[in-house]
Amino acid sequence: MKESRLKYVYLVILSIIWGTSFILIKKALGQNAEGDLVLQPLQVGALRTMISGVILISIGWNAFAKVKRKDWPWLALSGLLGTFFPAFLFAYAQTEIDSAVSAILNSTVPLITLILGAIVFGISFSKRQLLGVIIGLCGAVGLVLAGMSGSPEQNYLFAGFVLIACCCYASNVNIIKRYLQNIKPLAIATANFVFILPLAIIVFLSADGANLEFTSQPVLRSLGFILILCVFGTVAAKIMFNKLIQMTSPVFASSVTYLMPIIGLTWGTLDGEKFTTWQAVATGVIILAVILVTRENKKPVSV
Repeated sequence: MKESRLKYVYLVILSIIWGTSFILIKKALGQNAEGDLVLQPLQVGALRTMISGVILISIGWNAFAKVKRKDWPWLALSGLLGTFFPAFLFAYAQTEIDSAVSAILNSTVPLITLILGAIVFGISFSKRQLLGVIIGLCGAVGLVLAGMSGSPEQNYLFAGFVLIACCCYASNVNIIKRYLQNIKPLAIATANFVFILPLAIIVFLSADGANLEFTSQPVLRSLGFILILCVFGTVAAKIMFNKLIQMTSPVFASSVTYLMPIIGLTWGTLDGEKFTTWQAVATGVIILAVILVTRENKKPVSV
């Protein structure tokens, strides 16, 4: 398949996988009969990183072995920003806000990517892309406001964790495009986990992870959701996303976050989370933004 078409296939598949990740994080945290969390955010983030790391290193070690040492610092930074910190930030956020709201807030990534790419990394963008990210941001804000009015009991200060994670993602996208363009996607993904896996183990042990009752039904259920999240939401999606970045532009690749809220809202609604008419309108605005962002002008502009 030609790259001009393949990039859209990747975009849709990634949207479905990552759009589902938010409900999986919610289910991984779980609740026991008393209403308390089955797993703590640090435990969920650490387990997700550890399991994904073992899988990726097992299948991608040979690819990593071919990476030059001069690229290691950027690969380590990419691992921290693109995987390690967000895994914990999203888990913490979803202790107070709906999974659908997390998916919605995640759609700020393209705007942040464009801004950081232009100011910090000197990567050009088109006027149509700029218009698209602005419209998409308006749609995302509309979704958040509609969610706040429909669920006033939620602590939206925790949305700040999602926004910090979005900044991490945006930085990682630009790093891959600028400094890791010639490294194979599998090698990038594997290298990321080579550097962050030891950190995840330390966090897991410090979060009392060794004392979890791994034979209890609630913990086993949470681990099942984490395993699904690792195989699809981290391992498969990370390799595919790295390839998409190299095939296209940082803004195009990060525009996957404009489709993710639609998937996230669908899962949230099925799980009993509220979905209003205004949220549906804002979702339509986001779809319009995707069309604009993923179509590039011939004459890019830069700052």
